[in-house]
Amino acid sequence: MAFPVTRMRRLRATPALRDLVRETTLAAGDLLLPLFVHEQDGRAAIPAMPQVERLSVDEAVVEARDCRRLGVAGVVLFGIPVVKDAEGSQAWAADGVVQRAIAAIKDAVPGLLVVADLCLCEYTDHGHCGVLRADAAGSSTVDNDATLPLLVRAAVAQARAGADIVAPSDMMDGRVGAIRAGLDDAGFPDTPIMAYSSKFASAFYGPFREAAGSAPSDGDRRGYQLDAANGDEAVRESLLDAQEGADILMVKPALAYLDVIWRVKQASRMPVCAYNVSGEYAMVKAAAAAGHLDERAVVLETLTAIRRAGADIVITYHAKDAASWLQ
Repeated sequence: MAFPVTRMRRLRATPALRDLVRETTLAAGDLLLPLFVHEQDGRAAIPAMPQVERLSVDEAVVEARDCRRLGVAGVVLFGIPVVKDAEGSQAWAADGVVQRAIAAIKDAVPGLLVVADLCLCEYTDHGHCGVLRADAAGSSTVDNDATLPLLVRAAVAQARAGADIVAPSDMMDGRVGAIRAGLDDAGFPDTPIMAYSSKFASAFYGPFREAAGSAPSDGDRRGYQLDAANGDEAVRESLLDAQEGADILMVKPALAYLDVIWRVKQASRMPVCAYNVSGEYAMVKAAAAAGHLDERAVVLETLTAIRRAGADIVITYHAKDAASWLQ
């Protein structure tokens, strides 16, 4: 029916009506908080990311307890080891910093989901996501197939430590199938894989690389991460990961890729996670600090938009603040 019979504003007249017909909901239980765990004592500030810190294992437990109190679903752990090498061997060391953090959080905060980011970039001395080999021209390139068994070793170590979910973020071809087989063979058939399936070579990762000390010492990651121009390729990557055994698909970053979140959700009909990344966080913080916008309103609008695009789960550095505001 046309106006004046149809008046779309009728259901916007009061807060109660707006709440009643709201199409997309946002709750603390939709959110995961990333934590950077280092081997030093206490906390260390990250200048590019206000209110985000590198944490010792015991301080990571404190943050995990806060998440549980606020209703945040869980944490995503990133390790910052003291010792790095060409293979990233601390990624699978039984006493590696992430493995210790997993065990400590699971012991202290039962019921909180612990997701282990699974990549080698934080553990290698060259900062790439896999082992390197020299190509014909004498330059170094990531050796996809030689990296797969190392990722499997790391996944098994994380599962042994008690991780609820392993989340490969390396973007090597075939890694989901290799990890699934490795977990099954090691006696962890029920450990889910949340695959960074549509991970773009993005300029929005800058603050993260400062936080994790994971910037490549040479070259960049465009040879294995997705081109920002390619939506069809992102969907194809996601469906391939689903075929290999991924349980949850991820799109990273979130805000500049809302269309990809929607397309992956529609194509896969699987649980989809979106990573509201460090650069997106830093921009909001900087604008809020300058008085240019209302941080609370912008954060809640942003997270709602990510959910509206099709994300079932949102990884965000705003998780604790958002959970508090939603209460």
